[in-house]
Amino acid sequence: MSNFKEMKKALALVGLLGVISCNTNNQDTPAVVGDNTEGIRDYKTYCNPIDIDYSYMSHYRAENKVSYRSGADPAVVNFKGRYYMFVTRSHGYWASDDMLNWKFIRPQSWYFHGTNAPAAAVYKDKLIVYGDPVGYGPVIETDNPELGDWKTNFAILHVPGQIQDPDLFIDDDGRVYLYEESSNLWPIRVIELDPDNYFVPIGEQKDLFTLEPDKHGWERFGQDHKSDLEPYIEGPWMMKHGDTYYLEYGAPGTQWNVYADGVRTSKSPFGPFEYAPYNPISYKPGGFLKGSGHGSTVQDNNGNYWHYATMAISVNYKFERRIGMYPAGFEENGQMYVNTAYGDYPHYLPDTKVDNHKHRFTGWMLLSYKKPVTTNSGVVTKEINVVDESDTGFMLEQIKDFQINKINDEEIRSYWVSEANNDSIYVEMDLKSKMNIKAVQINFQDYNSDIYGRPDTLRQQFVIQTSLDKINWETIADYSKNTRDMPHSYIELKKPVDARYIRYNHVYCTNEYLSISEFRVFGNGYGAKPSKPSNFKVVRQKDRRNADLTWDKDSKATGYVIYWGISKDKLNLSALMYDEPNYELRALTTNQSYYMQVESFNENGISEKSEIIYVE
Repeated sequence: MSNFKEMKKALALVGLLGVISCNTNNQDTPAVVGDNTEGIRDYKTYCNPIDIDYSYMSHYRAENKVSYRSGADPAVVNFKGRYYMFVTRSHGYWASDDMLNWKFIRPQSWYFHGTNAPAAAVYKDKLIVYGDPVGYGPVIETDNPELGDWKTNFAILHVPGQIQDPDLFIDDDGRVYLYEESSNLWPIRVIELDPDNYFVPIGEQKDLFTLEPDKHGWERFGQDHKSDLEPYIEGPWMMKHGDTYYLEYGAPGTQWNVYADGVRTSKSPFGPFEYAPYNPISYKPGGFLKGSGHGSTVQDNNGNYWHYATMAISVNYKFERRIGMYPAGFEENGQMYVNTAYGDYPHYLPDTKVDNHKHRFTGWMLLSYKKPVTTNSGVVTKEINVVDESDTGFMLEQIKDFQINKINDEEIRSYWVSEANNDSIYVEMDLKSKMNIKAVQINFQDYNSDIYGRPDTLRQQFVIQTSLDKINWETIADYSKNTRDMPHSYIELKKPVDARYIRYNHVYCTNEYLSISEFRVFGNGYGAKPSKPSNFKVVRQKDRRNADLTWDKDSKATGYVIYWGISKDKLNLSALMYDEPNYELRALTTNQSYYMQVESFNENGISEKSEIIYVE
């Protein structure tokens, strides 16, 4: 039967309700995952984008009622063993003990306009924040961020050109520094602040550095670095490791797949800063969710580092974004790294022990890519209501095909839109063979939404079922009574389940239209892995910022991942692509040589890597 409610009624009449609900007498039936009263998830893994209750922006409410969620420019700090995450214009902030369960805090006092690219740091026994959107104002502070009784001293930080994308850095000696800028004209700057005098500036502001896109390929603007428009430098974040200062910075533009973070190093917080030859550090140009720029790096309670970064959607508005988190750290020689390989597949959480923090990928592969999918709901035919700036060169063109096959194409900018929104709708996917399912992620999208701010009514309700034969179905996740807002619903199963078919049964969502950008299924198949890529070659172009990587196509491969770096044993950068082999890498530094490698993957696992090629 196609109607979920009618199916439940029919099965109940014949005493077979156990097909839908968890049958505790059958040891082969998986324990059903569902929301509990507190909404606390007891998982070992997470999956990007992080599944928090992103705020709806209100920039265009008065003008044309464009509504969209966004989360960007994360500043994450560890305060007394608890993590606090401050995000652009979110009307508050989040707190977590485990980097999975994030609780939104509505502070007692906060910025009336919300924060813009907020800075946060721990100073002595307090959290300090700066993020006033007007570009000047005081540092605010609290010793109780759970309550959020933020206090201000009204000491306005007035610096030349105002303050954009600030970062507050507390050095080991207690001195405090403000780094800032977001511009395609001006450089990153620094000024010292006086913590004993309301954090007012001390001395003169100093210019540090700007972009050099003629030398550094990854600093070029546009999708795949293919625009001639001037790139933006923004989002500084200072780290100190040993006796070295690492000043991270974002480029070339938040709306592009190549949005990244680089780093420059120095022995002084004032510089001079040297460009790191292994740049960029955080780079994710391919896959479902792209981009990994304007971020922050934080040390967890186990001593490991994590990099939080901004990832692009840019559909309803160019600044429609989400947040990703990646394992990060420092090599023995001081090289900084952020591992984004398979960065939107399930990874192990900070408190899950692994052999090597750099490699937290679970090995759970994507099972759902371009598999046959059907639904009983028609497709919406209305026009989209968005802020479209594609004709200016500052935004990609809209994808206006809302058919059901957009639900598993691994492109977050495309999405399926149902013409209805009721509890009779289902989406059914055929994995084409028996697979071992370990996790599911449902990514909801905002199509012609009319929601603003943070209403308490936001929730998504659904049931996930699986079957081997399309006749007998069992429930593996029941969120039919969910009251938590989970726009990127990541569900780790309590134990794996074998299935060929998987079904999303819709119950309710707050938006007028049911819209899903991606229905993703993770686990492992029972077939063969693809072979090691053969005939791997690299040719550096005349423009040394670019290189052409080629290898033979493997009919068993779903996709490929290339790796590169400046040391043979530190291939820390990566790019993922689906379907077709070969890649034009446009992120290189002109005077730097590299080592490169490629691997293929499918539902069953990852191939052996190719030989490593040295590229002058």
